[in-house]
Amino acid sequence: MAQLYYYYSAMNAGKSTSLLQSAYNYKERGMSVTLFTAALDNRYGAGRISSRIGLEAPANLFTPQTDLFAEMRTECDKQKISCLFIDEAQFLSKQQVIQCLQIVDALKVPVLAYGLRTDFKGETFEGSQYLLAWADKLSELKTVCHCGRKANFVARLDDKGNPISEGAQVDVGGNEKYVSLCRKHFMEKVSFEYHPNP
Repeated sequence: MAQLYYYYSAMNAGKSTSLLQSAYNYKERGMSVTLFTAALDNRYGAGRISSRIGLEAPANLFTPQTDLFAEMRTECDKQKISCLFIDEAQFLSKQQVIQCLQIVDALKVPVLAYGLRTDFKGETFEGSQYLLAWADKLSELKTVCHCGRKANFVARLDDKGNPISEGAQVDVGGNEKYVSLCRKHFMEKVSFEYHPNP
């Protein structure tokens, strides 16, 4: 039975690596898959999913206007699609998450979505909010803070490497702009009136 899966984490937990490995596993068994990634993240070239360890694969691009259900129905009319993989799924709209549900329920194609849980202010993206609410299966991929604790937040850095708490929700970047932190260090650095020892 097809299901919607959401694999979420802070940055640098291996989301793209996991996606590419899973897609490879399907292809190795002779199955066809479709890959999508956000058009606004073109750090590694448009239409590519790339991992920090050097794995990469071509992918279709989605924008806020992309109708994922229509795209997948067209693909399924051409050939049997065994799985849809979506990288940078936090950038999906609420309507696109609904389209993922339609792909699962009407087309019977599993959807594996990979993305961030929260932004640099500790707030969910629209895509992650609805994926966390509606996915059949949730799986957290883990990475570590500089202190060794589990990192579940992402802090945005200014050009001097200091955490900031103001700005647009979406500002694409890598290690030069973001760092993954545990809750304690995120709260201390980004400042939410947080005092661990009141």
